Amino acid sequence: MLHSDDLKFFQVVSVATSLAAAARALDISPSAVTQRLSSLERRVGVRLLNRSSRRLELTAEGRLLAERGASVLAEIDGIVDFLSRSTETVSGHLRVAAPFGFGRRHVAPAMARLRAEHPQVPLTLSLFQDPLVVDKEAWDVMIHVGQLADSELTAVRLADNQRILCAAPAYIARHGKPKLPNDVRQHACAVIRENQDDATLWTFSAPGQPSVSVRVEPAMNSNDGAVIKHWVMAGLGMMVRSEWDVAEELAAGTLVQLLPEWSLPAVDIVAVFRSRSGRVKRTTRFVQLLRAAMRQPNWKFPDDPAR
Repeated sequence: MLHSDDLKFFQVVSVATSLAAAARALDISPSAVTQRLSSLERRVGVRLLNRSSRRLELTAEGRLLAERGASVLAEIDGIVDFLSRSTETVSGHLRVAAPFGFGRRHVAPAMARLRAEHPQVPLTLSLFQDPLVVDKEAWDVMIHVGQLADSELTAVRLADNQRILCAAPAYIARHGKPKLPNDVRQHACAVIRENQDDATLWTFSAPGQPSVSVRVEPAMNSNDGAVIKHWVMAGLGMMVRSEWDVAEELAAGTLVQLLPEWSLPAVDIVAVFRSRSGRVKRTTRFVQLLRAAMRQPNWKFPDDPAR
């Protein structure tokens, strides 16, 4: 017989890169994970995972259990929420997927506020380079920065978010500032490869001017925005980065906006949910808290009343 705790356990194990990673996520020892997994396999009578020293691989039966288990857990949460709709109780497990940097800085605090209000609500925050690649059954709410291509998803806009071309004063002192968009080709450009976007194509627009698309040849690139930001702040080059991530440095003068009369395509902050999960109280309250925190976003330039 399987219990909901078994399904929750296997959900964690099924997406882990190793048994050690699963142990860290579950906050138990690797040997305890191995024992519980073996016990689960004995009870269902099939092998669920192929283990190797390098990685875990779901068997066909394991994939089936992970998929059906996610659906069953979602149904359980839905039943709990349905039963609590006549009261003000916020209940059920809130599962959120978000990008690494934005998730750490903004999503985690909003979830903490929800937990402080409703200590009976379990929380899971999963951070990814690109949350859009994550199975929809693995989250109740996904926080996304940018445009959505999936029309089946329901999105709620939380805040606007400009993209800023910027560099450190030390780099500008040595190399000067670009005067026109095409000038960036002559500079050391740092590129962030975080999702499926064309990271090396920078498109600039200005009032009364035709748009200018510039294909840059990266001097530095990484899939981690924090790495790129560190390199740029060290004076090694220039980057295009979301306003939420560089507003403090721009206000302090440790980064300088370049080509301020030209703008790059905005990448707004949105909360995404499946039609059903968007109606439950825990997701509604979480989105309310996150939106309230962004009503006067702390990434807006404090000295620019137009923003």
